[in-house]
Amino acid sequence: MFLGPYTVLILIVFVASMAIQAYLSSTYRKWGQVRNPRSMTGADVARLMLDENGLGHIPVQAVPGNLTDHYDPIRKTVNLSESVYGVPSVGAMAVAAHEVGHAIQDKVHMPALVLRGQMAVPLNLGMNLAPLLLLAGIFLHISGLLWLGAILFGFALLFHLVTLPVEFDASRRALNYLQQRGLSGGGEGGNGARAVLTAAALTYVAGFAMALAQFLNILGIARSSDD
Repeated sequence: MFLGPYTVLILIVFVASMAIQAYLSSTYRKWGQVRNPRSMTGADVARLMLDENGLGHIPVQAVPGNLTDHYDPIRKTVNLSESVYGVPSVGAMAVAAHEVGHAIQDKVHMPALVLRGQMAVPLNLGMNLAPLLLLAGIFLHISGLLWLGAILFGFALLFHLVTLPVEFDASRRALNYLQQRGLSGGGEGGNGARAVLTAAALTYVAGFAMALAQFLNILGIARSSDD
């Protein structure tokens, strides 16, 4: 985004992120076409998992788009994309269980999830301001603005770092539930669910790597301004 000592690293991470996103799409496309052993749609799996974890009051809703699935901690809803909600595939089953994993985290007040929620609003405001501070610092030669922008990007890095255990834990809960209830059926079904969730996890790792590369780059620019 800004030329600095780590610009090449940013480009490398960007290319890697695009490759990981393509891998996720390819993996889900494959397992999104394989029927799961119980012929349960993503909505069926989510409803069953919610009910069996004392979350019967949380609705499961369909939302437009592809892989736009998410749990809304404000409205307390599990939102499944069109390729998950009504599809009885291995991929849909895995994604739906993952989103319910977030609902369970919310129920037990997982510290990392709570922290991420508290960081979201101020971080969005800060990230809208950070590029302006960096540009002003560069063109006006005011190192203080550069350092303030670097600090805001540091918070973004922290947000991505906190996100990792939240996402990994949701996938762990999903896989454990599917295996314990025999929904994945073991064998191909179990391997497929794991493959989909692993591919999704890699996108969050890539997000953290990009945030780290950007932070190091901006830190380098700020340091050079002091010389």
